Amino acid sequence: MARVAVCLSGCGVFDGAEIHESVLTLLALDRAGAEVVCCAPDKQQADVIDHRTQKPIPEQRRNVLVESARIARGEIKPLGDVRAADIDALIFPGGFGAAKNLCSFAMNGPDCTVDPQVESLVADMLASSKPIGALCIAPTLLARILGRKKIKAQVTIGSDPGTAAAINRMGAQHRECATTDVVVDEDQRVVTTPAYMTGKGPADVFAGIEKLVAQVLRMAG
Repeated sequence: MARVAVCLSGCGVFDGAEIHESVLTLLALDRAGAEVVCCAPDKQQADVIDHRTQKPIPEQRRNVLVESARIARGEIKPLGDVRAADIDALIFPGGFGAAKNLCSFAMNGPDCTVDPQVESLVADMLASSKPIGALCIAPTLLARILGRKKIKAQVTIGSDPGTAAAINRMGAQHRECATTDVVVDEDQRVVTTPAYMTGKGPADVFAGIEKLVAQVLRMAG
């Protein structure tokens, strides 16, 4: 049974992990018989958004790990406690949290920085030739990490030209992709899917996520 870490970034599309993408990833992994380890950085969120009005709530502060525990039903580890040696694969759901809390792409675009714990775990996975999956906007953090290592990985966020250009500028190679499909980089062992970057609803998004999970588990052996 493959052991897969799912790295969350809070709870809610505008300031954390996209809930549909996270739950559908957990569903696909469970249906495939994988063991799941949910994890998240133990740190303050970049911001807090009212999901009804989509406006910031400046007076509120929330913790990424605490918020992520809502999705994981409390079964979650601090990201710093997860080691590449203890897992077979790693998956990042999307949501603005991936671009705000796991990296700063939402604020800084291609000049973004990546959370040190995220970067360390991804680097260890790459060094161990263990597969990584990323959904929605999350491939931007992989583009940043791999680009700095001069690794030209093939990834997708769907078809948005601005985000695709930023990915290419960071040193990766963007490929257009439908919601229901995936881009597989066999050499770098990276699998990506657009999810809600292009998806209109859970059914189409799940089709792409289920393919991503299947490819990640295939690579995990």
